[in-house]
Amino acid sequence: MAIFLTKESKVLVQGMTGGEGMKHTRRMLAAGTDIVGGVNPRKAGRSVEFDERTVPVFGSVAEGMEATGADVTVVFVPPPFAKAAVIEAADAGIALAVVITEGIPVHDAVAFQAYAKERGTRIVGPNCPGLISPGQSNAGIIPADIAAKPGRIGLVSKSGTLTYQLMYELREIGFSSAVGIGGDPVVGTTHIDCLAAFEADPDTELIVLIGEIGGDAEERAAAYIADHVTKPVIGYIAGFTAPEGKTMGHAGAIVSGSSGTAEAKKTALEAVGVRVGSTPSETARLVLDRLASLV
Repeated sequence: MAIFLTKESKVLVQGMTGGEGMKHTRRMLAAGTDIVGGVNPRKAGRSVEFDERTVPVFGSVAEGMEATGADVTVVFVPPPFAKAAVIEAADAGIALAVVITEGIPVHDAVAFQAYAKERGTRIVGPNCPGLISPGQSNAGIIPADIAAKPGRIGLVSKSGTLTYQLMYELREIGFSSAVGIGGDPVVGTTHIDCLAAFEADPDTELIVLIGEIGGDAEERAAAYIADHVTKPVIGYIAGFTAPEGKTMGHAGAIVSGSSGTAEAKKTALEAVGVRVGSTPSETARLVLDRLASLV
């Protein structure tokens, strides 16, 4: 089992013929992702040769879906055109749009998130590494070789690099799915969405939640865990040393007064029984200890 992305997922890549799109399409194919087409209206009708297969290029998401049965799109479109790309995918009825692009204006993100939700399209991102179900499919830029095998852990994270580090440190256990939701102020899929999906997934035994300073997403996740999650959750919050009022890495990672601090988030999570590591390595040890107690 996995959440949101499985071996049956058929994936389009919007912006596949650009530099980043080409590089990561090759990596996704190597990870076993069933990439059935790219989308570029200026190059429709052509095809691109990769090591694993020849991938056709379609003029639109709707055309690609009709020809291939695609149900996922990965968006590598530059920021000025990302809103139009996501709206196109939602209009076509795609089930899942993974928006890798960073630097998208907040008002564009708000608009396409609302538009997609109305049409039943799940958005992961923007400004995210995507998601991976090891041994099944990889949609985005998560390096597949850091966690090549499926396992018992479900991971949801705001941070791409911390996703990679925790997956590497826990590679011997493996993951059902890992979802990088992105660190922008407005994201489509939230911690809570992933918590609900992992709670329902029979192959996920433990959930790792990675947050960071800024906003109140982790506090809301803590409230959800208290009421709805029965599986053990281990947490990590990045940004304990961040100075007030300074953006740290992600657009959403900014502390204002007492709001959005790492300490406040840690306190909220620990109050509902979530053990929170002080470093990524300590978090990994907490995961291993908790899994050992489940045997």
